[in-house]
Amino acid sequence: MKLFNRKKDTDTGPQLVLLVEGMHCNSCGLLIDDELEDIPGVRSSSTDVKDGRTTVRLEEGADVATAALVAAVQQAGDYTARPAD
Repeated sequence: MKLFNRKKDTDTGPQLVLLVEGMHCNSCGLLIDDELEDIPGVRSSSTDVKDGRTTVRLEEGADVATAALVAAVQQAGDYTARPAD
């Protein structure tokens, strides 16, 4: 885990939004972002605790399974996640 070692986000590459439940503070969001950014093919992750949403930006051409992203959120703590519609 790379706590507080944020990758620079850019506006390029596909993105996926996850709805996350169980977050209570900004530290929760940072933990989730760190877990997601450890996945190969994930460029960056930005979690909005207040809105309960995590935006995951992927590398161009990366094939990252949604199930892997959901599992990473659960690995971060007592959180549940699902893709936004």
